[in-house]
Amino acid sequence: MKITKPRGTRDFLPEDTRKRRYVEGILRQVVKNWGFNEIITPTFENLELFTLKSGEGIIGELYNFKDKGDREMTLRPELTAPVMRMYVNEMQAYQRPLKLFYFENCFRYERPQKGRFREFWQFGVELIGSKQMDADSEVIALATEMLKSVGIKGELHVNNLGVIRHLLSVLDTEHQSKIMRLVDKKDDTGLDDFLEEIDAPASLRMKLIELISLTGKDAITKARELMGDIPEIEDFQELLTLLDAYGVEYIINFGIARGLDYYTGTVFEIYAEGLGAQNQVCGGGSYQLIKLFGGGDVPSTGFGLGFDRIMEVCELEAPDDVPVVIIAKDSTRLEAVKTATALRPHMPVYNDLMKRNFKAQLSYANNIGAKHVIIIGEKEVEDGKVTLKDMSSGEQELLTVDEVIQKLTDR
Repeated sequence: MKITKPRGTRDFLPEDTRKRRYVEGILRQVVKNWGFNEIITPTFENLELFTLKSGEGIIGELYNFKDKGDREMTLRPELTAPVMRMYVNEMQAYQRPLKLFYFENCFRYERPQKGRFREFWQFGVELIGSKQMDADSEVIALATEMLKSVGIKGELHVNNLGVIRHLLSVLDTEHQSKIMRLVDKKDDTGLDDFLEEIDAPASLRMKLIELISLTGKDAITKARELMGDIPEIEDFQELLTLLDAYGVEYIINFGIARGLDYYTGTVFEIYAEGLGAQNQVCGGGSYQLIKLFGGGDVPSTGFGLGFDRIMEVCELEAPDDVPVVIIAKDSTRLEAVKTATALRPHMPVYNDLMKRNFKAQLSYANNIGAKHVIIIGEKEVEDGKVTLKDMSSGEQELLTVDEVIQKLTDR
């Protein structure tokens, strides 16, 4: 009986895994250079963690289950809520701001399609404890730097939800939330219908439709003309001034809403070239979640990078890690083992495990693209040396193991 992998999951072959680990390593180095520290949270959490954050409606998208103690659990669908839970449980006494990052797999029970899987990987950042635009600008600049570091060209759109929330403040909270979701979905017809349904004031409707259509360089000026000199627009201007100092290119877009109640001010999305309609590779902003999970009124700013989408368009090539192949005779097998042991702290080494003859071992080295082979025969053992052969040029040298290490590691 043949057992296949579960629907919506993938196997990563050695060449795929090598490239993914290489790109992951570059991203990790960038966030570390910006002073962020890695954390790890459990693969499964209490179901309530995510229903508190996103409502009961999310259950249909989850891999949820009851454990043997009859507790409601779920595989994590994202990582922001677990990080906030960790902060409340373990980190409230830490010096602020906390600068944290994670790279983990997540799970959603949804229909698999191009670029969307039931198991996927998320690289994320959370900066906890600062409500200043300095924090928001650093997080956005970091996101753009991470994408740039792996050769992804992204178009950054930024907004401040404080402006639209200021406009909607005359409505009740439930109506505000519904409007924000409709704006996020770009559902203009649904938005018009809902504003009509709740009998929103005509002046509010007009301002809202005009506000969410503002994009580009003069969007701030037009927003001031529309809304007046409200503090939220000044906050947004401060953010843009800081992004200019970072040298970050952006598009002002008052139509970016993110559609979730916990986003409080800055929001942003980054769209990458080469992905078609599903081209968003990063999204985030400032939010308030810690209070919901039993902590204080602590501000946070963060984002999630869709690692799988990044890998679809990333053209980086992982460095070659094809091993040096040791070729030995049956009479010199033990010397081959000793030589491999001496070399492995310095380079990848393959030692024959099949008891192949000399010709078959050489053929194997050719088939895997080895650049060098080390030949150990009786003559080499007598001399206390090995023969290093360059597979491209055919050139051979009789060297000590230390000389081999020096020659191959100096390249």
